[in-house]
Amino acid sequence: MKDERTGPEPEDAALRHRLPAPPLWLRWLPVLYVAAVLLLEPATPVDWPVSFALICVPVLAAFALGPLGVAAATVFAVTLEGVLAGTPCCAGRSVGYLWDRHYVASYICTALVGGLGAILAAHRIRRERTLADVRFVAETAQRVLLRPVPHRIGHLRLESLYLSASAEARIGGDLYEAVPTRFGVRLLIGDVRGKGLLAVETAATLLGAFREAAYDEPDLLALAGRADTSMSRRAAQLGGTETGERFVTAVFAEIPADGRLVRIVNCGHPPPISLRAGEVCELDSGRPRPPLNLGMLVEDPYHVDEYPFRPGDQLLLYTDGVTETRDAAGVFYPLLQRLSTWGPLPPKELLRRLHDDLLAYSHDSLQDDTAALVVCLVPEQPPSAASPAG
Repeated sequence: MKDERTGPEPEDAALRHRLPAPPLWLRWLPVLYVAAVLLLEPATPVDWPVSFALICVPVLAAFALGPLGVAAATVFAVTLEGVLAGTPCCAGRSVGYLWDRHYVASYICTALVGGLGAILAAHRIRRERTLADVRFVAETAQRVLLRPVPHRIGHLRLESLYLSASAEARIGGDLYEAVPTRFGVRLLIGDVRGKGLLAVETAATLLGAFREAAYDEPDLLALAGRADTSMSRRAAQLGGTETGERFVTAVFAEIPADGRLVRIVNCGHPPPISLRAGEVCELDSGRPRPPLNLGMLVEDPYHVDEYPFRPGDQLLLYTDGVTETRDAAGVFYPLLQRLSTWGPLPPKELLRRLHDDLLAYSHDSLQDDTAALVVCLVPEQPPSAASPAG
């Protein structure tokens, strides 16, 4: 079974230290501040030398510039203070004000603040570089954890989507995978309870168990049971008060290579959605099942459900980050309604539309990580007519 898997090219190590450019308004803030001082200086009385306010210029520059830039801003501020102090047109001041002890104290204070600003800028750049390294490691871990799914496996087309609720934390507990095996294509989507490194470690445990067992277990139910056992064993090894709370909602799906059906084992996860010729419906048997690592609480917890899966049909697997997205009024995202109004779309276009609509619906303020996986059974192409002999 052919597996066409594509992914991002390896990043150059130098990208880890590429710092994000400060916002434009922050870079222009020292300039705007100096302009405001120059506008106020001629309009103020002699006893109110507004030029003393230039002492803040090095601090403002430290938020956007490096140490050399702050040093240049300090020299500029001290020079401008001297120019303003010695300009006769500024409220009747004479050149003698240039070396007035108050102005000399202002020059010294500006220089001292400039030194502190240079230290602040160096510390800021060091922290930003550390943050860039952390993001690089997180993105690398995310690519290892969520490998790009193959875009084509046999007669199946696949597309995936992952949206992080935070741009600074691009790794979480939502997961998906697609594995071609001799039993057919096996799919997994899941959502780990909680966030942070604990959720990432739990997701890695489940993905590792699935990737190993998907090739060996001939039965989908046995595959889900093996994943549940791995999760329970890992939780017991870690111990602690959260052992019973380290659970994962998940859906295991299987599309046989020689069949026109899909088998599903739902472990407390939002039900998959079938899209067929404009018809949208949830694949939900109505029997509640516990999440992984909670199967020991009920007898015979998991069941296999079979549904038809014909050429041209699509299967949408998603995490609750989709349906729990809220608008400004707190209304949940109407996934089924949206899918019904969009009409038939190819997998890539469907996920692109879902991506844009989720961001628009939440006003770019997603509250939870979101993952989705679309599988489409490509219609068989009719054999081309044989060319006439002769």
